[in-house]
Amino acid sequence: MNNKIISVVIVVVLIVGGFLLFKSKSIAPTAVVEEKVLEEEVQTNLIGVKEFNIEAVPFSFTPTTLVVNKGDTVKITVKNVNGTHDLKIDEFGVATRTLKVGEEQTITFVADKTGSFQYYCSIGNHRAMGMVGTLTVR
Repeated sequence: MNNKIISVVIVVVLIVGGFLLFKSKSIAPTAVVEEKVLEEEVQTNLIGVKEFNIEAVPFSFTPTTLVVNKGDTVKITVKNVNGTHDLKIDEFGVATRTLKVGEEQTITFVADKTGSFQYYCSIGNHRAMGMVGTLTVR
């Protein structure tokens, strides 16, 4: 009688243990795969986007040099600190509106050609007075 009870308990323990073992193994790989996919998506979305903040004051931009790679998405936020300014890059067909003191605007474009390109303020004689910068696309 005791042997039958012990045998039944052992069989039940083996069944429950086997169930728990196989249950945890079937879930773990799925969770790992999902984590890797999410991680790769985040990295893919961040690659190739270059963000810059440019401050505009009378007759100058800060910074005056931006460097990106061909194919990068370029996101430039221009903040007007003093005066009335805009920012234009002719070769990429982008420009901000005329910004008053304290205003800012973001322009976004794809750097689809290599070289050095001038960005400038087109208000009055600001460009002639040196309100320019250089975008280099490698």
